[in-house]
Amino acid sequence: MKKLLVFGLLVSGFLMSAQSNTDLIKHYEAYYKQMKVQGDVQGVINAMTHLNILAPSVARKDTLAYIYMSEDKYVQAINTIGYERMVDDSDIALEVKGISLKSLKQPELAIGHFEELFKRNPNALLAYELAELNLQTQKLAEAEKHITYGLANAKDDMKKAFYETQTPYEVSLKSAFMYLNALLLYNKDKKANIDAAVDVLDAAYKNSPNFNLIQLTKNELLRQKQVLQSQAAQPKK
Repeated sequence: MKKLLVFGLLVSGFLMSAQSNTDLIKHYEAYYKQMKVQGDVQGVINAMTHLNILAPSVARKDTLAYIYMSEDKYVQAINTIGYERMVDDSDIALEVKGISLKSLKQPELAIGHFEELFKRNPNALLAYELAELNLQTQKLAEAEKHITYGLANAKDDMKKAFYETQTPYEVSLKSAFMYLNALLLYNKDKKANIDAAVDVLDAAYKNSPNFNLIQLTKNELLRQKQVLQSQAAQPKK
C-alpha cells in the first residue's frame, strides 16, 4: 500500500510538471508573438531563450542566433550557435556563423561557412563575400576565382551596401566587384600594378559615382605611388 502511494505521488508530480511545462511553453509562445507585434527585439530574444530552454530545438537555436546577428550582437550569436562547421548546419546557421565571424574579424573561420552556402546556392552576393574574405587572407587565386564569377553573374539591378561613411550607401554589385578586382591587381604586385589598379577604380567610379570608398582607395594608391617615385629618385649611397 505504501509503495502504491509513493508511486501515485510520483505519477501525480510528473503530470503536474508536464502540465506546468506545457503551460509555460504556451505562455512564452504567446509572449514571443506579442513582442514581435510590438517590435520589441529584446522581448523576442527573451521569449525565444525561454522557449529554447523549455523545448530545445535546432530551429529555435538557429532563430535566436539569427536575431542576435541581426542586432549586431555577433558574440552572442556565436555563443548561441557555435562557430564550428557542421555537416547538418541549416542555411540560417551557416549565414549566422559566416557573417558573425566576419564581423568579429575572423575571416579564416568565416570562409568555410560561406563556401558551404555557395555550394548549396551559388550566387553573386555570396561570391562577393568569398572574394573579399579571400583577399583579406591573401588567398589571391581563390579571390580571383570569385571575382571572375561575380563580374560574370552580377545583374544590373543587384546592389552592395557600404558603411564607411556616416550614412550607408549602395552601389551596383558589378562596381563592387570591379573595386575588389582593383585590390586584387594591387595585391599581386604592390609596386608595378598601382596604375592598373587605379584604372580599374576609375572605371568602377564611372559606373557608380557615389562610390566613396573608391576615392579613398585611389588617393591612398596614388600616395603610395608618390612615395615609391620619391624613393626611386633619391641618390643611392
